[in-house]
Amino acid sequence: MSTRPDKLEMDASDFVVLGDFIPQIVQEIRYYSSFNFIGDRIDGYEEPIALLTKEAARALKSVSNEMMVQGYRLKVFDGYRPVSAVKHFMLWAIEDQDIRMKPYFYPDIAKQELFDRGYIAKRSSHSRGSTVDLTLLDMKSGKEVDMGGPFDLFSELSHPDYKGITDQQFENRMMLQRTMLRNGFTALDCEWWHFTLADEPYPDTYFEFPVSSEYLKQ
Repeated sequence: MSTRPDKLEMDASDFVVLGDFIPQIVQEIRYYSSFNFIGDRIDGYEEPIALLTKEAARALKSVSNEMMVQGYRLKVFDGYRPVSAVKHFMLWAIEDQDIRMKPYFYPDIAKQELFDRGYIAKRSSHSRGSTVDLTLLDMKSGKEVDMGGPFDLFSELSHPDYKGITDQQFENRMMLQRTMLRNGFTALDCEWWHFTLADEPYPDTYFEFPVSSEYLKQ
């Protein structure tokens, strides 16, 4: 493992397919679909699966086991994100005039401000392989737990400590956050769904291989 800043790497040998490692999880990989803030499939997403480093996957498995006992399953929206996907985000925010998804994902903010406000990172922790976006699924109802706002809404409403939601919605956010932190993850101050393994194995390495189980077999 190199400590050289911003090292780019294609080696996927330390990664796992999350659905194989934690069969109980539910996956809705938004950047493979067109239901995301850009409105198209994102570069680098070749399969609708989440990948994570083995270290992050092991920690997340502990989270999953804990939540299952309480009647919840983890629902994952994104894991490892290739550098090419981040470049797609950047080009869209800087050059593309398309705002067709604005009402759903950034209704109160100009797309040019998404970087300055921290909603999109020019260097994403997701590209280091140990960050995951997720929520909880209630096993009794089969529905997502009400977090007071949807995934990838670029708004103050998405801040984990936002107080303009109901007590139950806030407690749902905190239940997820407490469990993630207890199992070695850190939270992000502007996205209730975003967590990074505190002791991530590649803190200075950004990976470029596509989201593909086939690539992991090479």
